[in-house]
Amino acid sequence: MAKSNLNIITAVLTVLCSVLGGAPGHADSTSPRLAAYYDLKMLLCDQTAYQWRGSDPPQLAAEDVVQVGVGRDASYVLTTSGRLLTWREELDEKQEILDQVTWFAAGRTGVIAARSDGNLMYLARTKSWFGEGELVQTKTVDGSIVTASIGDSANYLVTGDGTLFVKGFAHRGQYGDGKLEPSEVFVAVAGDVAAVKAHTGHAILLKRDGTVMGTGGNIYGPLGRHGIGDKAIVWGSIFQDADAIATGSSHSLAIRRDGSLWRWGRDIGLDPEKIMDKVVAAAADQSGSVALSGDNTLWQWERGQQPRQHFQCP
Repeated sequence: MAKSNLNIITAVLTVLCSVLGGAPGHADSTSPRLAAYYDLKMLLCDQTAYQWRGSDPPQLAAEDVVQVGVGRDASYVLTTSGRLLTWREELDEKQEILDQVTWFAAGRTGVIAARSDGNLMYLARTKSWFGEGELVQTKTVDGSIVTASIGDSANYLVTGDGTLFVKGFAHRGQYGDGKLEPSEVFVAVAGDVAAVKAHTGHAILLKRDGTVMGTGGNIYGPLGRHGIGDKAIVWGSIFQDADAIATGSSHSLAIRRDGSLWRWGRDIGLDPEKIMDKVVAAAADQSGSVALSGDNTLWQWERGQQPRQHFQCP
């Protein structure tokens, strides 16, 4: 199937895609165990999910869970039985939005979910720009997709051969191919990609060789020095020897292959700096970061500040 056929269409299709399990970067953060978006955060301890906002203490949200995720106004969990559940404010008002799910990526405009039958589904919200309203009819995303990311303004898909595709707004350089005009279909913009994370008008990707690159809006530095003060319209190198990545509204994170966590961006600096060791998961939100260490301790801090212990997995 030609790459140009990749598209999220307006009607439900029955085109199959070969989704590969176990590929890196399925989660909204560096790991299925953490998620953060604006001030909403989630943590997975073993198979128990916790949720909190800001600096509040985590509250038990769901059990028998294998992945957590958040959008601007919604929380998501994937259960051990393959059910994708969502809720807003009330923890006891969960609704199932899809079954037979193997992994998902959540964001402001909706959810991309891979299913065990080979389909990759996109579940948009009725007010897609604001991420508000109820989830609406699912749509099939065509192609052999192994991971994905939903940004505030553009969505990203990575195929099994490492090709990165983008669809959505391009005015801030979100495509990284030098163009500023949006496309109505997914277009290929990079290769040899292992993971991609997107947020407010910018995106960072992780190459298979451990290189972190970025494109898009960079007023505050989530792309480091690349396009600082306005935007980058092509992918540029930021960091090396990374194993996982995450980005928030104005800062980014990378876990190096030795388990050290690095950060850069607003209130931090344009050059990546080491902040912690022995990190297994990390996530960035609107104003700060969270990280999970190897002993299941959750750390939390505001941009530019030092990590403080926030929770201990039971």
